[in-house]
Amino acid sequence: MYWVRLTFVLTCLATCHCLIEKDEKEVDYCDLKLWLESTSLSVEISKQGFHREVTTTVELSPAVPSGVRVLLVYQWPRGVFIDPYQLASLKHQGGWQILLDSAIDLEVPAHKTSGFVSYVYPTPADSTPRRVKFTIPIHGRYHEPSAVGKTFTSVDIHAPELLLQNDKCLHLNSLEPNTVVDAPCTVDNSSTCSWFKIQYYQKHGPKKLQFPVGDGSMVIPVCGGTLLVTMICCVVLTKYICTHQTMY
Repeated sequence: MYWVRLTFVLTCLATCHCLIEKDEKEVDYCDLKLWLESTSLSVEISKQGFHREVTTTVELSPAVPSGVRVLLVYQWPRGVFIDPYQLASLKHQGGWQILLDSAIDLEVPAHKTSGFVSYVYPTPADSTPRRVKFTIPIHGRYHEPSAVGKTFTSVDIHAPELLLQNDKCLHLNSLEPNTVVDAPCTVDNSSTCSWFKIQYYQKHGPKKLQFPVGDGSMVIPVCGGTLLVTMICCVVLTKYICTHQTMY
């Protein structure tokens, strides 16, 4: 009787072990379909004038495995810029780190520069962030005066690319139109890694910002008026100086 019971217990344990292994094999944590479920990204722009704030919110699917890293790639147009000195002061607040692909000239107008790329690395306290939210301050550049009387110009701000990476998932199951791209591994830009670019659904197109521009047709009248006022001031000042010199 003892041997019968022992055999029954061993058989049950072996069966349970096989079922557990089967379940683990069936759950593929590197399956991109699971990653895409409920994953969303939204962008909001606040403030007015030349100084705006771009707030990005990323919500990852609960199926995303532990240890997944998030990278957001922004393609900024030439009509705006990010102040590196301001970023340095915001670094102490924590929450994210940013890498710029080129040096930023703060003074050059929009028509004499080009767009740039920034890589944003969220650094949450949780090793598996499910919701990431951060704000990037941007500033509008001065634009070339309009020759057709326009008073404002539009600048399109596109949503960033969402990239995910996990050292345990080196060979993700491909699912078009998602692709694998190379990007800096960290904000130090010392090496590149393979990231999976997520094609998420966007309810709306790019955000449009309006910046004031000068009227090019007024260049000659303004320059002429300025020159005339300057000459009058010089004549008056010269006459005043000469009169007081004569008195003394």
